[in-house]
Amino acid sequence: MRKLIIFLIVLVVLFVVVDRVAVAGVERDLSNRIAAATNLSDTPKVTIEGIPFLTQAVSGHYPEVRFDLGTLTYGGVPVKNLRGVAYDVTAPLSDVLQNRADVRAGRVTVSGELTRATIDKHAPRGIKISGNGRRLVASGEVTVGVQKVQFTAEMRVDVADGAIRLQAEKIQGVPDQLAHFVTYTIPFKGGLPFDVKITGVKSVADGLEFSAEASDVPIRG
Repeated sequence: MRKLIIFLIVLVVLFVVVDRVAVAGVERDLSNRIAAATNLSDTPKVTIEGIPFLTQAVSGHYPEVRFDLGTLTYGGVPVKNLRGVAYDVTAPLSDVLQNRADVRAGRVTVSGELTRATIDKHAPRGIKISGNGRRLVASGEVTVGVQKVQFTAEMRVDVADGAIRLQAEKIQGVPDQLAHFVTYTIPFKGGLPFDVKITGVKSVADGLEFSAEASDVPIRG
C-alpha cells in the first residue's frame, strides 16, 4: 500500500512538471506570434489561464490567453499599459510544435491608457487640457467676433468613428453655443493591434482608459 501511495505521488508530481513545461512552451510560441503581429522588438508576457494545461493542449483549445504589450505608439499616439485577452484560442498542438500559422482567437479585447500629456498634445492650438480628479478640463481662448475670450470647460469623452472624441460641456466664459468649437478627436492612424475597434473610453486619474475589441482574429507568427 505504501509503495502504491509513493507511486501515485510521483505520478502526480511528474504530471505537474510536464504540465508546467508544456504550458511554458506554448506561452513562448504565442508570445512570439503576438510580438510579430504587433511589431514588438521584445516578446510580451503571455499567460494561459486554466489548470491542468495538458487537457487544453491536447484539445488545441485555450479559453483565455492574457498578454501584456507595455507601451506602444500607434499613429503618433503613445498608449501605456496596453494589455489584452484572447478568448477561445484555437491552436492545434501539431501547429504549435511545427510553428505553423494556423492559430486563431474567437475574440480579442484590448485596453490601454492615454496620459494627460498625450491628450493635451492633440488638443487644438491655444487649448490646454488638465484634470480635476474626476474629469478632464479644457481651458484657453476662442474667438468671438473679433475678440478672443477666455473660457474653461469640462470635457465629455466618447467614441466616434473609431476614434476618441473630446467635446466641451459645462463651458464657462463664453455662450454654451460655442462649446462645439472646443471639440477634437484622437485617432489611431493605421489601427490598433489585431485590428481591434475602440468600444469604450473613460476618465482615470492620469488621463483616459479605452477598451477595444475584435472577433475572429488570426495570430500569425
